[in-house]
Amino acid sequence: MREEINIFFTSLMFYTRIPCPINIDHDPDYINKATRYFPLIGWIVGGISFVAFWASSLLFDTTISVVFSLLIGVLTTGGFHEDGLSDVADGFGGGWTKERILVIMKDSRVGAFGVLATILLLLMKYAGLTQLLTKASSSGMIVLALLFVAYHSVSRLAAISICFISEYAREDATSKVKPIAKKHSAVEIIGAFVFGLLPLVVLSTYNYYFLITIVPVALLTVLSKRYFEKWLGGYTGDCLGAVQQIAECICILSFIALWKFM
Repeated sequence: MREEINIFFTSLMFYTRIPCPINIDHDPDYINKATRYFPLIGWIVGGISFVAFWASSLLFDTTISVVFSLLIGVLTTGGFHEDGLSDVADGFGGGWTKERILVIMKDSRVGAFGVLATILLLLMKYAGLTQLLTKASSSGMIVLALLFVAYHSVSRLAAISICFISEYAREDATSKVKPIAKKHSAVEIIGAFVFGLLPLVVLSTYNYYFLITIVPVALLTVLSKRYFEKWLGGYTGDCLGAVQQIAECICILSFIALWKFM
């Protein structure tokens, strides 16, 4: 039990800016095992984002409340995944060889492709959430909370699944995501899928159509794996961040499309 607590807090420290107890043991192997809790972190980030939306909705309309929820979500993670999206956009937008793409992605400076990708993605999430939450406003706070938690957990499952089915692309050990590139046991895989899909399964009790969201998200995962392997021979931490962000948009858009049949 003590080890599991350490692994969970390792995951929380690695993927968010949430303060953790100072007496938590640090072990590089915990980062690899922490992948089982990555979608669970989505529960936490999604829950915090929902609380921010709910609290601000007491004073403002849906559009402003959505901005607050996105802002709090970014502050909670430190823009960890958005940074990956930006780096991937710069790397693949400006590089034509594996070596050049990896060099650009490693550069801390943000280029035009990265800025455009981040702006467009945030706009998509803002517009999508505004429309979705407006449609779902009459369904009750529990459904709204589940929507937030589900799109955060499923998107993280999509990202971490690439670690289970692909290889790490960088040959050096300088990347902060290198420790999670080790082989994963059944515990990590099963844990990730349980925590990743459980909110969506609970949401499907409201309407089973929500389960269809798994299809486009799974397609994104497979196509992303093939694309990264074609150009890089595998994935990097930035690639996982990009997939997570795109998967968020796909989940939100899928929820909107499926709502028409409810």
